[in-house]
Amino acid sequence: MHQVQPRPTSIRIFLADGTPEGLRVIEKSNWTGRAVVANRSQFERALARSEMAQPGVYVLTGLTEEGASKLYVGEADVLGERIKQHVSGKEFWTRTVAFTSTNEGLNKANVRYLESRLLTLAKTANQWALDNGTFPAPPPLSEADRADAEWFLAEMLVIFPLLGIDAFESATNQAATTQTEKAEAPLALYLNERGAEGTGKEVADGFVVLKGSQARAEETVSIHDYMREQRQLLQERGVLAPLDGKLVFTQDFRFSSPSTAAGVLVGGASNGRIAWKDASGKTLKAIQDARLAKV
Repeated sequence: MHQVQPRPTSIRIFLADGTPEGLRVIEKSNWTGRAVVANRSQFERALARSEMAQPGVYVLTGLTEEGASKLYVGEADVLGERIKQHVSGKEFWTRTVAFTSTNEGLNKANVRYLESRLLTLAKTANQWALDNGTFPAPPPLSEADRADAEWFLAEMLVIFPLLGIDAFESATNQAATTQTEKAEAPLALYLNERGAEGTGKEVADGFVVLKGSQARAEETVSIHDYMREQRQLLQERGVLAPLDGKLVFTQDFRFSSPSTAAGVLVGGASNGRIAWKDASGKTLKAIQDARLAKV
């Protein structure tokens, strides 16, 4: 699917319980879709909504035992009944986001197609751990139905990041988009310390380490448990692979901050705003300070 050009839009978030942490209903201008967002503890109230009696596609979000983001993608003829089965069937999730249509425009084939596409995007991006054990192929759709489903998917992908779910966007695409939108940003930033050699870029919600960057295999004695677990998890998922005594990034990967990215590379604590530098040696901190000075 080609990259959709971002455009100004309006999104309405209705606080059904009157609180930001409560049940939320999300709608977007000129879109027939609707999302119901509920924490696990609120799911009983979500079941009472009419949207949950309709067909749709949903995600469950939570954390792995190591504290990494984890996701499950599913589809259902009746959203409420299916998600209810996961209350006792899956322990990891703390929130669900369920998408349906306000004009009954989603049928079984549509939601199966959306489920398959979301799983493909999440698996390809490899940013979150996936709880799904199978990855079904998309069902056959007519050219017109497939175009409609892709349009519905594109609108969903605008909403997910607003909820802190960036599992479906590859770090490669995000780095390229950010570079296009921020012409003043350096083409690339580099880290070269403690035997680690990395290349990365700033993105809107974090920092991307580029494929081919080399992390140090050894870890410092004082490395934080979280950093050690992050490195171990990335190795288990194949993002980091051993090569010639180092750990090489097999893909672009997005971290929450430049310091987390730097810490994974050097195997210990690191101030990413100082460790990452442009080709002339200017630190990320200096680059950010200069950028703010222009405002």
